[in-house]
Amino acid sequence: HKDLYRGRAAAMSMIPTSTGAAKAVGLVLPELNGKLDGFAMRVPTPNVSVVDLKFIAKKATSVAEVNAAIKAAADGPLKGVLGYTEAKNVSIDFN
Repeated sequence: HKDLYRGRAAAMSMIPTSTGAAKAVGLVLPELNGKLDGFAMRVPTPNVSVVDLKFIAKKATSVAEVNAAIKAAADGPLKGVLGYTEAKNVSIDFN
C-alpha cells in the first residue's frame, strides 16, 4: 500500500490517515468549502466515524452555544448526515 500506515495490521492498530469526510463537508455545506480540513483515525469498527471539530469563532461564544448549533444542524438540515449525542456512547452503540 502506498500509505505505509494503512498497510499495517488494521485489526490491532489505530491508524492515522487522510479522509474524504472533511472534503465532503464542502459538498454538503458549500459555505464551508475550502475552509475545513481533517484527518482520520482508522480503528477496527464496522461502520461509524467521529469528527474532531476545531475552529476559531468570529465572536465570543460558549461551549453550550456551539453544542446547540451542532445539535440544531443534526436535528434539522443535516439529519441523517450528522448525529449528535451527549451520552457516554462507544462506537458499537451507533450500530
